[in-house]
Amino acid sequence: MSKCLISNNIRKLRFNADEMTQQELADKTGVTRQTIIAIENGKYSPTLELAFRVARVFNKPLEEVFSFDLKDAKNKSLTGKRI
Repeated sequence: MSKCLISNNIRKLRFNADEMTQQELADKTGVTRQTIIAIENGKYSPTLELAFRVARVFNKPLEEVFSFDLKDAKNKSLTGKRI
């Protein structure tokens, strides 16, 4: 069984954007502050639409905001390298 891991750089990007608050990011993306907190902490994976909205706020490509890793149950990446 595979597990999808999405990580992000939102906290760092907020800090570099004049220390933008979670509430300010929430307002700009149309979600609640609690949603931003959950995404930052890796407890919630955003929809593709929300991921693009977050990236647009920071004027960054999606890949600079979010990263994706797919691991199998034996803790190996799909390329066969042990993680």
